[in-house]
Amino acid sequence: MLSITHWGRILLTLFLAAIAGLGGVFPPSANAIASPANQSMVTEVRVHLGTEDNALTFVPNRLEFSAGKRYKLILDNPSQLKHYFTAKDFADAIWTQKVEAGKVEIKGAIHELELKPGAVAEWVFIPQKAGTYSLRCTIPGHAEAGMVGEIAIAP
Repeated sequence: MLSITHWGRILLTLFLAAIAGLGGVFPPSANAIASPANQSMVTEVRVHLGTEDNALTFVPNRLEFSAGKRYKLILDNPSQLKHYFTAKDFADAIWTQKVEAGKVEIKGAIHELELKPGAVAEWVFIPQKAGTYSLRCTIPGHAEAGMVGEIAIAP
Protein backbone atom coordinates (compact mmCIF):
# COMPACT_ATOMS: atom_id res chain seq x y z
CA MET A 1 0.00 0.00 0.00
CA LEU A 2 1.30 3.45 -0.95
CA SER A 3 1.47 6.14 1.71
CA ILE A 4 -0.11 9.58 1.36
CA THR A 5 3.37 11.09 1.07
CA HIS A 6 4.21 8.77 -1.82
CA TRP A 7 0.93 9.69 -3.62
CA GLY A 8 1.72 13.37 -3.05
CA ARG A 9 5.09 12.96 -4.75
CA ILE A 10 3.52 11.14 -7.69
CA LEU A 11 0.86 13.85 -8.14
CA LEU A 12 3.45 16.63 -7.85
CA THR A 13 5.64 14.93 -10.48
CA LEU A 14 2.68 14.54 -12.86
CA PHE A 15 1.64 18.15 -12.29
CA LEU A 16 5.14 19.50 -12.99
CA ALA A 17 5.44 17.32 -16.09
CA ALA A 18 2.10 18.65 -17.38
CA ILE A 19 3.20 22.26 -16.84
CA ALA A 20 6.54 21.65 -18.56
CA GLY A 21 4.68 20.20 -21.54
CA LEU A 22 2.71 23.44 -21.97
CA GLY A 23 5.82 25.52 -22.65
CA GLY A 24 5.21 25.71 -26.40
CA VAL A 25 1.48 26.35 -26.12
CA PHE A 26 1.59 29.92 -24.81
CA PRO A 27 3.15 32.90 -26.63
CA PRO A 28 6.23 34.45 -25.05
CA SER A 29 5.50 36.98 -22.36
CA ALA A 30 6.53 40.60 -22.62
CA ASN A 31 9.38 39.82 -20.23
CA ALA A 32 10.62 37.13 -22.59
CA ILE A 33 10.42 39.54 -25.53
CA ALA A 34 12.52 42.07 -23.62
CA SER A 35 15.04 39.50 -22.43
CA PRO A 36 18.72 40.49 -22.05
CA ALA A 37 19.48 38.89 -25.42
CA ASN A 38 17.15 41.44 -27.05
CA GLN A 39 18.26 44.46 -24.98
CA SER A 40 20.79 45.62 -27.57
CA MET A 41 18.29 45.43 -30.44
CA VAL A 42 16.50 48.74 -30.06
CA THR A 43 15.52 51.38 -32.62
CA GLU A 44 15.76 54.95 -31.40
CA VAL A 45 13.21 57.53 -32.50
CA ARG A 46 13.43 61.18 -31.41
CA VAL A 47 10.49 63.58 -31.10
CA HIS A 48 10.66 67.25 -30.16
CA LEU A 49 7.71 68.63 -28.21
CA GLY A 50 7.63 72.18 -29.49
CA THR A 51 10.54 74.15 -30.93
CA GLU A 52 13.11 76.62 -29.64
CA ASP A 53 10.93 79.48 -30.93
CA ASN A 54 7.93 78.02 -29.01
CA ALA A 55 6.02 76.74 -32.06
CA LEU A 56 3.23 74.43 -30.92
CA THR A 57 4.07 71.29 -32.87
CA PHE A 58 5.50 67.79 -32.59
CA VAL A 59 8.60 67.30 -34.75
CA PRO A 60 8.02 64.95 -36.47
CA ASN A 61 4.24 64.85 -36.12
CA ARG A 62 3.87 61.36 -37.64
CA LEU A 63 5.57 58.36 -36.08
CA GLU A 64 5.72 54.85 -37.53
CA PHE A 65 6.52 51.66 -35.64
CA SER A 66 6.33 47.92 -36.36
CA ALA A 67 4.62 45.47 -34.03
CA GLY A 68 7.00 43.21 -32.12
CA LYS A 69 10.06 45.44 -32.54
CA ARG A 70 11.71 47.17 -29.56
CA TYR A 71 11.92 50.99 -29.58
CA LYS A 72 13.34 53.78 -27.48
CA LEU A 73 11.29 56.92 -28.03
CA ILE A 74 13.38 59.92 -26.97
CA LEU A 75 11.15 62.88 -26.18
CA ASP A 76 12.65 66.32 -25.62
CA ASN A 77 11.17 69.75 -25.06
CA PRO A 78 13.38 72.50 -26.54
CA SER A 79 10.72 75.19 -25.96
CA GLN A 80 10.09 77.51 -23.02
CA LEU A 81 6.62 76.01 -22.51
CA LYS A 82 5.45 72.85 -20.77
CA HIS A 83 4.00 70.18 -23.12
CA TYR A 84 2.24 66.83 -22.86
CA PHE A 85 2.78 63.78 -25.06
CA THR A 86 -0.70 62.26 -24.85
CA ALA A 87 -1.59 59.14 -26.86
CA LYS A 88 -3.76 56.91 -24.67
CA ASP A 89 -4.88 54.48 -27.39
CA PHE A 90 -1.27 54.11 -28.57
CA ALA A 91 -0.18 53.46 -24.99
CA ASP A 92 -2.84 50.74 -24.73
CA ALA A 93 -1.47 49.12 -27.92
CA ILE A 94 2.11 48.72 -26.65
CA TRP A 95 3.97 46.95 -23.86
CA THR A 96 5.99 49.51 -21.92
CA GLN A 97 9.30 48.27 -20.54
CA LYS A 98 10.12 51.57 -18.83
CA VAL A 99 10.19 55.33 -19.01
CA GLU A 100 13.31 57.15 -17.83
CA ALA A 101 13.36 60.84 -16.97
CA GLY A 102 16.36 62.24 -15.14
CA LYS A 103 17.27 59.78 -12.42
CA VAL A 104 13.77 58.30 -12.28
CA GLU A 105 12.68 55.07 -13.96
CA ILE A 106 8.95 54.39 -14.24
CA LYS A 107 7.44 51.01 -15.07
CA GLY A 108 3.90 50.07 -15.95
CA ALA A 109 1.20 51.58 -18.14
CA ILE A 110 1.90 55.12 -19.32
CA HIS A 111 -0.79 57.19 -21.03
CA GLU A 112 0.64 60.70 -20.87
CA LEU A 113 4.05 62.26 -20.33
CA GLU A 114 4.57 65.84 -19.18
CA LEU A 115 7.79 67.50 -20.30
CA LYS A 116 8.76 70.79 -18.75
CA PRO A 117 11.03 73.19 -20.68
CA GLY A 118 14.39 71.56 -21.42
CA ALA A 119 13.27 68.13 -20.19
CA VAL A 120 14.11 64.81 -21.84
CA ALA A 121 12.38 61.46 -21.33
CA GLU A 122 13.08 58.04 -22.84
CA TRP A 123 10.20 55.59 -23.36
CA VAL A 124 11.23 51.99 -24.11
CA PHE A 125 8.42 49.84 -25.49
CA ILE A 126 7.34 47.09 -27.87
CA PRO A 127 4.27 47.74 -30.05
CA GLN A 128 1.71 44.93 -29.77
CA LYS A 129 -1.40 46.00 -31.73
CA ALA A 130 -1.39 47.42 -35.25
CA GLY A 131 -3.39 50.56 -35.89
CA THR A 132 -3.30 54.33 -36.23
CA TYR A 133 -3.48 56.41 -33.07
CA SER A 134 -3.85 60.11 -32.34
CA LEU A 135 -1.23 62.16 -30.53
CA ARG A 136 -1.86 65.53 -28.92
CA CYS A 137 -0.70 67.98 -26.30
CA THR A 138 -3.52 68.33 -23.78
CA ILE A 139 -2.55 71.75 -22.46
CA PRO A 140 -5.50 74.05 -23.27
CA GLY A 141 -5.04 75.68 -26.67
CA HIS A 142 -2.01 73.65 -27.76
CA ALA A 143 -3.85 70.98 -29.80
CA GLU A 144 -6.08 73.66 -31.33
CA ALA A 145 -2.93 75.56 -32.37
CA GLY A 146 -1.61 72.49 -34.19
CA MET A 147 0.17 70.42 -31.55
CA VAL A 148 -1.29 67.14 -32.78
CA GLY A 149 0.10 64.12 -34.57
CA GLU A 150 -0.41 60.55 -35.59
CA ILE A 151 1.25 57.31 -34.55
CA ALA A 152 1.02 54.24 -36.79
CA ILE A 153 1.86 50.67 -35.81
CA ALA A 154 2.30 48.29 -38.75
CA PRO A 155 1.63 44.55 -38.24
